[in-house]
Formats: sequence, structure tokens, C-alpha cells
Amino acid sequence: MLSRQSRMRRGEDFEAAVRRGKRAGRPTLVVHFRVSGEGPPLVGFVVSKAVGGAVTRNKVKRRLRHLMRERLDRLPGGSLLVVRANPPAASARFEHLAAELDTALDRLLRRRDASTGGQR
Repeated sequence: MLSRQSRMRRGEDFEAAVRRGKRAGRPTLVVHFRVSGEGPPLVGFVVSKAVGGAVTRNKVKRRLRHLMRERLDRLPGGSLLVVRANPPAASARFEHLAAELDTALDRLLRRRDASTGGQR
């Protein structure tokens, strides 16, 4: 499970990542990323009713939290990351969800490295 101090809880953080951050979309999920200040990276999840009922949404959230726990060390300090699940995430296999998350993160982090000249 993703640690409590790594979870995004404030609406302002979600809004900053979604509205002012970079975005990478995949068929099963969309990842919003922004670096804002110092501190540990924060990760938030958005799983709407379009994904499915409560049981399905919670299953998708648990899977995404587990996947992000293993990838948290890739994020720079002070970063805000929101993972938004699309309806196909409900029926996606765990391995497929992991591959799509990796692809989206790679795209965002590579874009960030290119804009900062490779410095972190």
C-alpha cells in the first residue's frame, strides 16, 4: 500500500496537478504531473463512476496504489502526480495496467528531464 505521507489529500494539490501540470494519456489511464516546491512526492487517484460500481472502483484504486508504491522513488521531490482511471481500467489485467502506467510516467519524466537539461 502507498504510505500515508505519500497520498495526496488536499483539493488544491489535485487541482494544481490536473490544471497546471503536464499530462500523458493512455487508453486505461491518464497521468497528470507537476513539480511544485519541496517535500515528498504526493500521489492522488481519481476513479469516477464511469469506471464501474463501488467495488470495481475500489479494486482499480487498490491496484493503482500498489503500482505507484513501487514507482514512487522515480518521482522527484515536491512533485504532484494524479492518476485518473478511464473506464477500460476496470477490465484491464494488472500487468497491462502496470505497463500503461510505466509508459505514461516515462513520457512525463522524460519530458521533464528534457526541459531541465537532464538535471533533477
